[in-house]
Amino acid sequence: MILTLNAIAHLLVDGVCLAALFGAGADASALMTAVMLYNTLAFTTQCLVGLWTDHTGLSKKAEPLSMLLVAAGYFLPAPLLVRVAMIGLGNSCFHVCGGTVTLEQSRGKSSPLGVFVAPGAIGVLLGRSFPRLGHVLAALLILFAAAIFFAYRRDVDRKDPAGPEAGKTCALPDYRGDAFPGMAAALLTAAVAVRAIGGSCAEFPWNTGVATAAAMTLFVFAGKTAGGFLCDRIGAVKSSAVSILPAALLTAFLGANMPASLLGQFLLNLSMPVTLWLLYKLMPKEPGLAFGLAASALWPGTLAGMMIKLSGSARVALILISFVFGLAAVLYTVSYLKKGETK
Repeated sequence: MILTLNAIAHLLVDGVCLAALFGAGADASALMTAVMLYNTLAFTTQCLVGLWTDHTGLSKKAEPLSMLLVAAGYFLPAPLLVRVAMIGLGNSCFHVCGGTVTLEQSRGKSSPLGVFVAPGAIGVLLGRSFPRLGHVLAALLILFAAAIFFAYRRDVDRKDPAGPEAGKTCALPDYRGDAFPGMAAALLTAAVAVRAIGGSCAEFPWNTGVATAAAMTLFVFAGKTAGGFLCDRIGAVKSSAVSILPAALLTAFLGANMPASLLGQFLLNLSMPVTLWLLYKLMPKEPGLAFGLAASALWPGTLAGMMIKLSGSARVALILISFVFGLAAVLYTVSYLKKGETK
């Protein structure tokens, strides 16, 4: 019930945020400034929000408030940058709080993560392509904020959501080492940024309109949703290997081919919930920080990839190296976790 509410709320939050940006009627320069501010606040602050929620334990109380902040940022007749600050911070807080609850109630599985994160892609498509839907999405967001508030109020019996069976999926232990697993966490976080650089360098000349963007979005959505279930079924290493390596080849060499590109996006996004799940396995007592680290690295990596201008073999090499680095980070983390089990 709560996972379903949060997944739909994720779609609504991202949809309202993008509608607020692209429906404001700003000129190109003002829109660029607004987008930069929004992405900085919505993504790079998530690790800080995660530290706060882990310290205070206020995820369930803050989440509905963050949704209302996003709705207020859409409706209030304030200057654009003020509204952008509201929706950016509200978006950041929502993702961390919703992600924290999802992790805590996942019972050691990665599939709930995929279910939670995937609808955001649809929200982005709706808000950017159809900003006039913003009023409807924002009104629904307010209703879902109330629904989630009351759902959490009724969830008083789940004091230990993970339960005794946590950590028994994907054939990995629920490792709780005495020291912060800095190297493994740093590698996974860096892998998100590096992979974003490679992904941003990819070229899809066929993606020129709403229809093709919708197709891309559906494959991204499907990949994120399926990734967690695949990890639960065959493990983190196998699911990452069968997704990242083919995705690298398809993205690097067949970006101009629409079917191949769509398959590559599906395969690449299979690894997204796996990365989040592994970060949580490294830091089971800091779910907010675990979720926020990946998002905080995503925007700097994407921005760097947009600034890098490569072509030909250099661009192909960057894409391949960035994706393989992500796989190497997963392999190292799984090895680290398994070593922790034997101690």
